[in-house]
Amino acid sequence: MPIRQLSETMINQIAAGEVIERPASVVKELVENALDAGAARIEIVTAGGGLNLIRVTDDGSGIPEKELPLAIARHCTSKLADDIHDIRSLGFRGEALPSIGSVARLSIRSRAANGDSAAEIGIEGGRVSAVKPAAANRGTTVEVRDLFFATPARLKFMKGERAESSATSDVIKRIAIAFPAVRFTLAGSDRSTLELPATDDSPEGRLRRVAQVMGADFPANAIAIDAMRDGVHLAGHVSIPSFSRANALQQYAYVNGRPVRDKLIAGAIRGAFADVLPRDRHAVTVLFLTLDPAIVDVNVHPAKADVRFRDPGLVRGLIVGAIREALANAGIRAATSGAAGMMAAFRPGAASYAHSGPANGHRSYEAAYRASGFAGFDAARSPQRPLEMGLDDAGFANGGFGENDQAAFDAGPLHSADARAGQTETAETLLGMALGAARAQVHENYIVAQTRDSLVIVDQHAAHERLVYEALKNALHSRAVPSQMLLLPEIVDLPEEDAERLALHSETLARFGLAVERFGPGAVAVRETPSMLGETNVQQLVRDLADEIADNDTVDTLKERLDKIAATMACHGSVRSGRLLKPEEMNALLRQMEATPGSGTCNHGRPTYIELKLADIERLFGRR
Repeated sequence: MPIRQLSETMINQIAAGEVIERPASVVKELVENALDAGAARIEIVTAGGGLNLIRVTDDGSGIPEKELPLAIARHCTSKLADDIHDIRSLGFRGEALPSIGSVARLSIRSRAANGDSAAEIGIEGGRVSAVKPAAANRGTTVEVRDLFFATPARLKFMKGERAESSATSDVIKRIAIAFPAVRFTLAGSDRSTLELPATDDSPEGRLRRVAQVMGADFPANAIAIDAMRDGVHLAGHVSIPSFSRANALQQYAYVNGRPVRDKLIAGAIRGAFADVLPRDRHAVTVLFLTLDPAIVDVNVHPAKADVRFRDPGLVRGLIVGAIREALANAGIRAATSGAAGMMAAFRPGAASYAHSGPANGHRSYEAAYRASGFAGFDAARSPQRPLEMGLDDAGFANGGFGENDQAAFDAGPLHSADARAGQTETAETLLGMALGAARAQVHENYIVAQTRDSLVIVDQHAAHERLVYEALKNALHSRAVPSQMLLLPEIVDLPEEDAERLALHSETLARFGLAVERFGPGAVAVRETPSMLGETNVQQLVRDLADEIADNDTVDTLKERLDKIAATMACHGSVRSGRLLKPEEMNALLRQMEATPGSGTCNHGRPTYIELKLADIERLFGRR
């Protein structure tokens, strides 16, 4: 077949396959156009999941009558000047309207801000109708009917009406978070009405909009983020570790106000919470990145959901560092959902919690123990010995730890100098502490404490497990990790670029006990491995590290393996369930929890304590 020029309709239909994947994609493009036009109120109406009807009405600047034909022409836009690297609007490619018009019945009715009358233009399956007069208020109304009627094969890939409606709602919510001063309304015969009143662009206004989208309980369980590094600003909120979800759908990220789904940002969030959340739980986050448009490429894909950073390592490091610092500075906080579950259980007639699983959806207590090797209560560990790490001298030596480390761990959080000093404080002072004063131990596992305005219940094993883990981890990373020399060096064949990346990170790897050096072209030699890993698959470890360095320019894989071993050791070395504690030991544990970042959750991501406010208790007894 000879080479020929494709028709304009065919070109637009090909482009529609990239820009318009489903009804939610149409809504996204039309709403972004409305926002770029300066709209303060946007109304969206759908029917049939968006396949039968999508109507978007705004009060923006409108389109002059003479520009309507250009609005539906390919690659025509008012948002892009001469510099493709300086993009400050949501849209800029000039593909959305012609792409929609090539696969659906599209009409645009608009009245410019300074216009005396409105005009309308239509396009049906690529065929454009003439501009005609119309009646309309200031702004634009875009109506899309019979989506994909011109490409019926595409309809086979659409999901059910409910699924398409849900996807549209998600798109509106993601966009609405970035524009709190705009009022959004989503309605139609196929859905219940979603209304998001306008707030303002202040931090408080943004948080109110976030609460509208994510629920009123998010602000009470969130930590503010505000950090700057090399011209890149990060702001927003992240949830405390004990307030998590089973999936990452409630992780919202924005780059210069643009909603994105970027794997680098998602990976950075996962890395920042790696120590405080299990792998099957996800933090709730709303993060805004603001940076020079010249150092981020938003033109990677026509849908504009993917971005590329000129310095991905800088962005990842900023996100991880800012979140970890915020978690450390936030002090100890319990999720409000734990108290809500306790209230539900205590109400007269309540047979159980509102859900069948453990609080916050974590694995059961016993399941978490079994996963970390717990074999049940061991009387030899319990009541007389103040702290047993579960490892003898040989165990620490084999694990690659020195005598100084073992001495520090044997002393343990319950018997540190700071903890002993706290035992002399008055009862009134203790009541003013975050976790208050210990009053009792019930079922040989739960510490009941009192503050001035609440009741606190602490899981002693989970809490002490986190304290031991943090102490172990700090000792582990405060110096070079002990390594063991291989009898024969392990030669790992790799692509040349992977071998070069590993060589560039050799000093960092050496700090974690892995000695790597170049071994000719396309290979590296591994001479030492971390002692803690014992016998390990060196080939697979090196290849995993090479892949991670290629993706994120980090060596977190090795660090995570070492931290996982430290977490297992902490589980076995912490105070067991069934051990009786003296009052001073209970108070010492509470004081150490208050001083240890991340102590609100254990190594498995379960909450270590639940706080019930006095006002809630009084409501249970009808006093309020």
